[in-house]
This record gives sequence, C-alpha cells and structure tokens, in this order.
Amino acid sequence: MSFLARPAMASLAARAMQRLTALADRRIASSLLGRYPEYPRNTRELTVPTSFGPARAVVYLPGPDAATDTAPGPTPDSAPPVHVNFHGGGYVLPPIQLDDPLCRFLAAEAGVAVVNVDYVVAPQHPFPAPPRQAYEIVRWVAGHGAEHGWDGDRLTVGGQSAGGGLAAAVARQALEAGDDGAPSIALQVLHYPPLDLATDARDKRAAIAKPMLRPWMADVFDSAYVPDPRRRTDPLVSPAHPSDTADLTGIAPAFVVTAEYDLLRAEGVRYAERLREAGALLDHYDVPGADHGYDQKDAETARDVYALIAAHVRRATTPGPGNTPRENQP
Repeated sequence: MSFLARPAMASLAARAMQRLTALADRRIASSLLGRYPEYPRNTRELTVPTSFGPARAVVYLPGPDAATDTAPGPTPDSAPPVHVNFHGGGYVLPPIQLDDPLCRFLAAEAGVAVVNVDYVVAPQHPFPAPPRQAYEIVRWVAGHGAEHGWDGDRLTVGGQSAGGGLAAAVARQALEAGDDGAPSIALQVLHYPPLDLATDARDKRAAIAKPMLRPWMADVFDSAYVPDPRRRTDPLVSPAHPSDTADLTGIAPAFVVTAEYDLLRAEGVRYAERLREAGALLDHYDVPGADHGYDQKDAETARDVYALIAAHVRRATTPGPGNTPRENQP
C-alpha cells in the first residue's frame, strides 16, 4: 500500500486539494464562463432537501427557441424536460462551476432544464453518502417539477468523470428500487466515468505513457471516497468490476463516452459492453486523441461531444419513431 493510499493520509491530501481548488476557483470559473458565448447563462439557484443535508443546485433554463431547429422541443406554454448533472472531481473536489459550459449547451441545444448539483464529497462524506444523496436528489427532481417549471416525467441524468460514476449509481438504484417510488430515467449519460475502483490504478493501462490521471491521484481519491478497500467492489462504486454479475436488464438506456488516452477507458468500454448485453446501450463514443478531462481545455472537441450528448438527451426526452437502442462501438 502506498503512503497516500492510507485512509488517514488520503483524507489529509484530499482536504489540501480542496483548499487549493478553492483558491483557484474564481480564475478557472471565469475562463469557463466565457466559453460558448452564444449560449447565454439563464440560471437560478435552489436547495434540494436530502437526508444528508440540503444540496445546493444551479438550474439552467432553456431559452424560448431551444431545440426548435432540430426537434419538436418544448413550446412556450409547456414545461421542458429536465436533466440532472453531477460534476466530476474524484468524489472529492466540488467544482460545480466547471460544468457551466456543458449545462448552458444542453439547456440550449437539448431544450432541457439542467439541474447542476453540488453534492456532498469525501472525505467529509465518504461512500455511500454521495450516490445515496444523488439518488435522493433525482427522486426529488422527478417529483417536484410542477412547482419548479420542468417536467419530472421526462428526466435524464448524467455526469463527467466522478459525476458519470454517480449517474451510473443513480440508474442502478432506480433499477433495484423497481416500482417502489423509483424515478423514470429516460437516459443516463456517462462521460469518461470511473467505474472500477476495486482495480488498483497501477494495474490499469492507458494508450499513452503519461495519461492525465496518475496512480497517486487514484490513491487519494479512492481511499478518501471508499476508505475500506473491501467495499470498492460495491456495484454503486465499481459496476465494471468482474465481481458485479447482476442482470442489468431494465436499467435506464445509456450513452457512454470514453476518451482514447484515458486511464479509465477500459472500464468504460467494459461497462458499455455490459449495458449492450442488457439491451440498454444507446451509443458508445470514444473521443479520438483525447485524455481524461479533455473538455476542460479543448473547447472545440468538447463542443462536438456536447452536441452528441445534447442530441441523445433531446431524443430521449422527445418520444417518437427511431428512439430505440442501437449499438455503436468505438
């Protein structure tokens, strides 16, 4: 076990990373807020009650012309569908503002209200708090649309990196809940997600010698999030690990996005295959020449992928002919 993989040291390192992120927060946010200026920022804040405490969320509202050029989107007198977004950050960092370009893009191009969630993070709130809270938030969003201006019956979930892991965990909890109050999820968007924390990062292989994610980062994130290694095979943590053999038939349809150079690519591909076997894989796109978190730096590649995500969200929330699962291997 490495020094940083020890839970106490991982916790200290995670808290230090949180402080450093907070110091850089304003600078990073300002650069991203200026991206895609053609998509204005029409937002409001709300607080979602959960058993883990109130969760802050920023709601991005679609404009009156959203999605009308490519699909029969919402009319002015109808409530738009809703997409719940979970940010990345290794289940440790809380950079909700980093997904501002994506949320503005989806609100405009998919014609949805995007609920960007500031969920609890480790080490202050280790597993299972984040996925349990995420599920409570999605249930709340599904049930409170009438009073907040969206259609909770047309709901999708998604996230980047750790947020994608949480979206997968939300879909899994909804599957396991069955008819017991589970929200109806039309689509899960898993964007370069970590889906196997049970496998040591040193045993994972990337297509390049020095990928963005390094083993020491995994030591900090994984040990802060799930201090007990025996719990890392939990299906809400590692659905791509071989130990998870449950039947996923009936789980929400999925759009999986992996990145060619990402250390996490292989587990994303494995999970996409599981979803395909369950009849739940709508599409799998592998971003060529890209590494983990590519969209934070490469605005043009991000635009192309965001457009694919928006198209899937739009189709999933606009019932009609042709909205059926298809396989598209990378």
